[in-house]
Amino acid sequence: MDSPIGVNMPEQSNAAWHPGRGLTIYGRKPALASLEDTSLTIHCLHLADSNRAGGIIAQIISEAERRGITIRYHDRQALSRISKNGKQDQGVALDVVCPNFMSLEAFMDLPEKPRTVLALDGVTNPQNVGMIIRSAVAAGVDGLLYPKRGIASLGPLVIKASAGNVFRAPIIRCDATAAAVTALKAKGYQVATLEASATTSLFEFKAADNLVCVLGGESEGIGREVAALADTRLTIPMANGVESLNVAVTGALVSFHLGQTPD
Repeated sequence: MDSPIGVNMPEQSNAAWHPGRGLTIYGRKPALASLEDTSLTIHCLHLADSNRAGGIIAQIISEAERRGITIRYHDRQALSRISKNGKQDQGVALDVVCPNFMSLEAFMDLPEKPRTVLALDGVTNPQNVGMIIRSAVAAGVDGLLYPKRGIASLGPLVIKASAGNVFRAPIIRCDATAAAVTALKAKGYQVATLEASATTSLFEFKAADNLVCVLGGESEGIGREVAALADTRLTIPMANGVESLNVAVTGALVSFHLGQTPD
C-alpha cells in the first residue's frame, strides 16, 4: 500500500521562504517522489531523529544532499507539529515552494491586472477540486480563487487528483469566496456564474478584459451571496436530455474557454 500523502502550510520562514507560498507534504514515498522531481523547488527536508537508517530514508537523504537541500532533524513531537499529522508522517516532512501562490491582497496589488480568475464556491469533493486545478493550470487561467472555508482543503486527495499541479497552480488564498469576489468586482472585474437555468451559452460568451468566473458546489450550486454578485449568468448547452455535468468537467470547459479567449 502506498504511503500516505499529507499537506499543511509550513510554519517556518526565512529569507528563502515566503509565508503562504508553500505546502508541507509528509510521508516517505511522497517526499522521495517530490525530491526526485527537479521541477519542484524544495525549501527544507524534516526528519525524525528516531528514523532507522537505510532503505527509503537513505534514498531520501541522498536525494536531498544531491540537490543541496537543507535537512533538519527533530524529535517525534516536534516533527508532528511540522507535519500536523504525527500518526501518518512516517518520520518525514518536506516543505515544497509554490511560487504562484499568493494572498488576495497581493493579487490585487499586481501592477498589471490578470485577465481571468476562476473561483470555487462550495466545491467540497477533493477529487473534483484537484481535477479543476489541473485543468486551470493546463488552460493557463491566471488565478484560482481558493477560500479557507467552504471548500475541500489543499490536502492529499486534492494533490493526487491534480496530478501534482497544485504545486505550480496560480492559487489565490482568501478567507471566503463571496468577500473575495466582492473585492475583485470593486477592482473592476466582471463576475460570471455557471448556472443550469441561465440562457447565455458559455461558448458564445466573450469575456471582458478582467473576469471572475464562479463554479458552484456539487449539490448546492453557487451560494446566494455569490450569485447576487453576478453580472452574467452562463450555461453549458446539453443534448439528449442530459441535465448537468460534473463540476470538474464544467471547470475544464470553463478553463479552456477562458484561457483561449483572445485578449
